Amino acid sequence: MTIAIIDYDMGNLRSVQKALERVGASTTITRDPAVIAGASAAVLPGVGAFGMCMQNLNGYGLADPVRAFVASGRPFLGICVGMQILFDESDEFGRVEGLGILPGRVTRFPNDPDGHRKVPQMGWNTISIRRRAPHLAGVPEDAYVYFVHSYYAEAADDADVATTTEYGRPFTSAVWRDNLFATQFHPEKSQAVGLRVLANFAGLVAATNGTAVAS
Repeated sequence: MTIAIIDYDMGNLRSVQKALERVGASTTITRDPAVIAGASAAVLPGVGAFGMCMQNLNGYGLADPVRAFVASGRPFLGICVGMQILFDESDEFGRVEGLGILPGRVTRFPNDPDGHRKVPQMGWNTISIRRRAPHLAGVPEDAYVYFVHSYYAEAADDADVATTTEYGRPFTSAVWRDNLFATQFHPEKSQAVGLRVLANFAGLVAATNGTAVAS
């Protein structure tokens, strides 16, 4: 049972791999569509600009394999921009189409004229749990997790929202739909809480043996 960490030159790959291995998961970093298709689960990290992430994902021929993997029903985890590109579009540096797996758009935090709230959000903030996804088992309400981002997702369907966070306004900080779970925060940088999320994900992979997961 191997978790494929998808390599498209835009992710914090080794940090994610080390964190998953710390909770006992077997992983491989790959951009081979055949390896991804044969994996028990997949992780899509992401760091940087939405448009560049999509450009690289398309350039490596990985956009359709990602869509196909999510549609297969096997456990899937998106992280940071790896969550954002699951949505329809972003307005970062002009309109850019995403993977269109989740309805909604990605937009920038407005600047705070008083300078109290800086953009990007960089550091610890709390999550409010709206839907208790299995990935959040053992994670307390208002747990602190680590963020680094200037843009955030506006989910069009409230049923997809797992957690929200306040940063001048409430925004979607995690989503959950069937086998798909994704976080705006970085679990691999979120210490005990992040490791709990990753351990829960690895547990789902082991329990389902790569088969479909029901919400």
